[in-house]
Amino acid sequence: MLDELDRALIHALHIDGRASFTQLAAVLEVSPQTVSRRYERLREQAALRVVGLPDPQLTGHEQWLLRLTAEPETALDLAHALVRRADTSWVYLTGGGTEIVAVLETPLGMAHGHSLLLHELPPSVGLTAVSAHHLLHTYLGWRTPWRMSANALTARQQRMLAGARPPERHDRVQLSPADHALMDALRRDGRAGVAELAVDTGWSPATVSRRLDHLRACGAVFFDIEIDPALLGGSVRALLWMAVAPAHLDEVATALADHPELAFVAHTTGPTNLVAHALCPDTPALYQYLTHGLGAVKTIRTLETAPVLRTLKAVGPIRPPGPTARHA
Repeated sequence: MLDELDRALIHALHIDGRASFTQLAAVLEVSPQTVSRRYERLREQAALRVVGLPDPQLTGHEQWLLRLTAEPETALDLAHALVRRADTSWVYLTGGGTEIVAVLETPLGMAHGHSLLLHELPPSVGLTAVSAHHLLHTYLGWRTPWRMSANALTARQQRMLAGARPPERHDRVQLSPADHALMDALRRDGRAGVAELAVDTGWSPATVSRRLDHLRACGAVFFDIEIDPALLGGSVRALLWMAVAPAHLDEVATALADHPELAFVAHTTGPTNLVAHALCPDTPALYQYLTHGLGAVKTIRTLETAPVLRTLKAVGPIRPPGPTARHA
């Protein structure tokens, strides 16, 4: 179970994933040693991880949401094949266990990048159906965390963290090979120390620090949190595929982004043009939300609910065994 300090630490890391234990301690009004112990416990017992992510629009990428169906005996093999790919995130096993949903990131302009992915899958996975939905606009998620994981700090505490200032929005950023190496390292561990990042990039620690400060300031990189959602009241999870008339889409999506039950809301292409990820404490709570929360939105024309059975991969790559360096 998480206590108030655990929740406050999680919220603080949402705001500034690279804040030092000393900075976090000042905000939380405890000792740096206490913060360090709590952080390590959350890593071990709650699957907590800070990950650094590139902003797709500013770094020349686009995202697709894939729905793949396979034969029952091969669905899990297909899911694990997607997990192993460097260009995928959020790989879910949904429905009755034969559907896999994943986010695929491709270079901008590769309109059929998802087709390339399918050609690279081994024929033994028994793929029977596929649909690809281009993520056009995200209303909730990525930079904006689920409210149940970021609702513990006061306004004053949030202002104390440097990351509370919104980044300046710039034009697209041209990334060098060393920048890509930096992004890869931050995706593995967003709190990796400057010395470790220097080894990954070939830069000096001072250059790493300056470049990372610039990428953060212009919004090209941001930091997110991975954690077991069940510990925050999200034991029952479902993907919601909705169809909304275009004239009402922005209004509906903006309203849904305020629902505490939702961790992700995005506008997509396809027959269902709005997708959301619901996290509820139990099945009755999900039923209540579907019938009363979403049921009150009259402009939702159709709704498909796909229970999430397993999350096989979150936003960061699968961690190799062994210790990982931390930024203290």
